[in-house]
Amino acid sequence: MKISYNWLRQYIDIQESPEEIARLLTSSGLEVESVEKQEGLPGGLEGIVIGEVLTREQHPNADRLSLTTVDIGSGGVVPIVCGAANVAAGQKVVVATVGATLYPTGGEPFQIKKAKIRGEASEGMICAEDEIGLGTSHAGIMVLDTQLPNGTPAAQYFNLKDDYLFEIGLTPNRSDAASHIGVARDLKALLNRPVQWPDVSGFTVDNHKRNIEVEVQNPEACPRYSGLTISGVKVQESPDWLKERLQSIGLEPINNVVDVTNFVLHELGQPLHAFDADKIRGGKVVVRYLAAGTVFRTLDQKDRKLQEQDLMICDAEGGMCIGGVFGGMESGISEGTQSVFLESAYFSPDWIRRTAQYHALKTDASFRFERGTDPNITVYALKRAAQLIKEVAGGEISSDIADFYPQPVENFSIKVRWQKLYELIGHHIPEEEVKKILNNLDIQLQDETAESFTAIVPPYRVDVQRPADIVEEVLRIYGLDNIPMPAGLSSSYMAEFPKTDENILRQEASALLAANGYLEIMTNSLTNPEYARKSDFLEEEKSVEILNKLSEDLGVMRQTLLFSGLEVIAHNINHRQRDLKLFEFGKTYRKEDNKYQEHKYVGMWITGLAEGEHYLQEARPVAYHDLRLSIELLLNRFGINDTYPQVIHEREFAYGLEIVYNGRKIDRAFAKQPIVRLGKVKPALAALAGVKQEVFWAEVNWALLLQLSGIQETVYQPVSRFPEVRRDLSLVLDKGATFNQIQEITRKAESTLIKRISVFDVYEGDKIEAGKKAYALSFILQDEDKTLTDKVIDKTMQRLMAAFEKELGAYIRK
Repeated sequence: MKISYNWLRQYIDIQESPEEIARLLTSSGLEVESVEKQEGLPGGLEGIVIGEVLTREQHPNADRLSLTTVDIGSGGVVPIVCGAANVAAGQKVVVATVGATLYPTGGEPFQIKKAKIRGEASEGMICAEDEIGLGTSHAGIMVLDTQLPNGTPAAQYFNLKDDYLFEIGLTPNRSDAASHIGVARDLKALLNRPVQWPDVSGFTVDNHKRNIEVEVQNPEACPRYSGLTISGVKVQESPDWLKERLQSIGLEPINNVVDVTNFVLHELGQPLHAFDADKIRGGKVVVRYLAAGTVFRTLDQKDRKLQEQDLMICDAEGGMCIGGVFGGMESGISEGTQSVFLESAYFSPDWIRRTAQYHALKTDASFRFERGTDPNITVYALKRAAQLIKEVAGGEISSDIADFYPQPVENFSIKVRWQKLYELIGHHIPEEEVKKILNNLDIQLQDETAESFTAIVPPYRVDVQRPADIVEEVLRIYGLDNIPMPAGLSSSYMAEFPKTDENILRQEASALLAANGYLEIMTNSLTNPEYARKSDFLEEEKSVEILNKLSEDLGVMRQTLLFSGLEVIAHNINHRQRDLKLFEFGKTYRKEDNKYQEHKYVGMWITGLAEGEHYLQEARPVAYHDLRLSIELLLNRFGINDTYPQVIHEREFAYGLEIVYNGRKIDRAFAKQPIVRLGKVKPALAALAGVKQEVFWAEVNWALLLQLSGIQETVYQPVSRFPEVRRDLSLVLDKGATFNQIQEITRKAESTLIKRISVFDVYEGDKIEAGKKAYALSFILQDEDKTLTDKVIDKTMQRLMAAFEKELGAYIRK
């Protein structure tokens, strides 16, 4: 939601800076995501001042140029060559000084520099209207009628004011703040200053020429409906002030009548709709349902089939508007409109939400109606808009206000105990301070006693209906930072907390991966159904399809994280970022036997160069082992080391492994379950997402990793005082033998002294027998209690060699 700083100041006295207002709003729950400065004109006329022409002479080398001297203030007089015919001594003019950047109307920006023009020095520029972006006239320089001293910034003379745009991340419960007045109400409580509402006391009915009857057939969907008629309007372009207000929050002006309804929407938070009164057949407005399947053409020129409970604003013959959501093509305001029926209503949020979702229509009106608007402001908003339409479009108010409101929406009544309020806050706030905060939030206190009070909450605060909500209102205005931290923490209840906290473990995993050069991505769980159709490792019938699709490209829930990451890689490659290490915590979704399954995974992708180009070393592309190392770091971080790898032939990998939990030491319930699958992505699959370079991918079963981290205990072991010893072996093995087999044989032969095994060379070639390979292995031996002797070391290595010869048929190269 966008809020203009200058517009906001129309309703409350604000002396604080935009940054301070942003801080206050964020602390109170209206999170300001950004503050963007908006200049009154491009460049803000910086470096452009008011000057006075002291002398003017003919340029000796050019008939159409003049030599002038100009006083630009602060005792400075500069020579300027001017080409305007109307320049003369004694004039007050607009001067662009050296270094200023001009943004001309319809042209490219340029900077003013010292120059020589036809042999004469020129240190500035006397400006015409179009040269500084103020208009389109280039008839001559601007001659000002002003007594302002020379050197006065031109922005001050032209009354240009910078604005600041707040981007507020409005949470769904705070529909009351979806307007400038709504934000001003929070500032009223934060700053203890009154809100100045627009004055509608001058509203009068001019005549009764165009009375229109209003009938509401479905009050459960439309508890209140108000309207009036304005005759004799002239639909045209809006005045500058109105266009500037809308443009300040990113809205494009349409015409003066529609612009007023949009202005009031963002001013008060009350959606309005204007109908061409001459197109209302039968002189009657009826709020009702139409038959299911009825075709209705909306303003976007699309024909939509209505469902049974779509609330419609109709005339005597048919539909004119989808109530609270979107207007109709036939009844809208056009250049030929002369009479307007103005609607201001309160619709039930449930009905609007259902209709907006069914038709996939999200408008400024439906955004507010489906969250809950103020039922008591409809007539006030109607008067405000009617007065503005008369001001900008002329006309006369030609009917009384029709106001259907048979069952007024009641205030919320909440009984609050003082003691409970203090318990939830954890701090004693003076009662008078609590009362002042609540009164400033339009929450009245009744039935006050020493023990409790009753809070009367207006219906526009749909999020305040319980005692805890009252506490939250007090706390967000009082300030969380003003609640002191106690010396000791206590609780009024006891609870058993889980040993494994997923959020903490996720933070630890993210920090580890980030420290190793990975960047976290967050992608959409919706994906393109074409991935399942064109890849042979996904089953199309198991895709979870979306009923109300935003687009065909986002039609199903993803079965794998693979393509989400590939799309990010493709996007970065297209922006010249080819070397990537990415990870994502995400969910996958599948349909199995008409049941839906959801699984948590961590996806990891690497592509491009492992290290950047450097004169000390050659650039190296990423390899499978780079990804494998990251996986080992992640598993070790959570104490998961009882694993073994096995080759897989999954259809998404050109080659790959899965790392399986052994379950030998602690819990066999998870034995033989794969924790990670990793390998090189098939080029054909990468190409589906537009990636042509080599990509390595890993999929970590996050749910299983969490379970295993909960049963693995990290035990501290002192660093041994005795030295390590290294011994190397060279084995000739069958090609089918794996390093995992070597590890298992080593564990069986000697599980105490051998601490680590690694492969430092592999050879396959004509110097050994066909079908064989040679492994060069290093073994690190250490005794925790004493220094190893050569006798013990040799005996251990002999035992290992014998085991390799027996179980793997290995030949020991010496």
